[in-house]
Amino acid sequence: MKKLITLMLVLGLTACSEDAGKVSLGLFTTKDVVIKSEQDPKISGVTCHISHIEADLDFSDPSDMSIACRQTGSILPEHMANIDLSKNGEIIFRESKSILFKSLKVRRIYDSKTKTLMYLSYSTKETNGSHHHALSTVPLYNTQAWSWAEAHSSH
Repeated sequence: MKKLITLMLVLGLTACSEDAGKVSLGLFTTKDVVIKSEQDPKISGVTCHISHIEADLDFSDPSDMSIACRQTGSILPEHMANIDLSKNGEIIFRESKSILFKSLKVRRIYDSKTKTLMYLSYSTKETNGSHHHALSTVPLYNTQAWSWAEAHSSH
């Protein structure tokens, strides 16, 4: 009984978190579409909106997600000089989606050929034979980081 009360308290606390948006999927379901607004921790001029399903009474949320990232401020050469430029990029956001090690992650990867920041959201656990993922891009064109990108181009 103590474990059930603890689980209900944890679920209640997660339901109270601040989200950019939250839409119920219907009267007879405990599932909602939650939209989080996350600023890139190293490139403050980029904001990503990540939508995913939150199932309040389940032990695991569905793996489906969507992402849209946009320039919402300045992108500076100093920002670019401080990011991981490898093909793997780096994880900029993560959220647990179950008590069984499933999580939603967002990884920033820089495409030097097109001078574009790519933001990949994905689930770390396979669902129905598929790892769910989504991609959004933010080009550096017309930003203050464009000259940095030109100098570091892979042409």
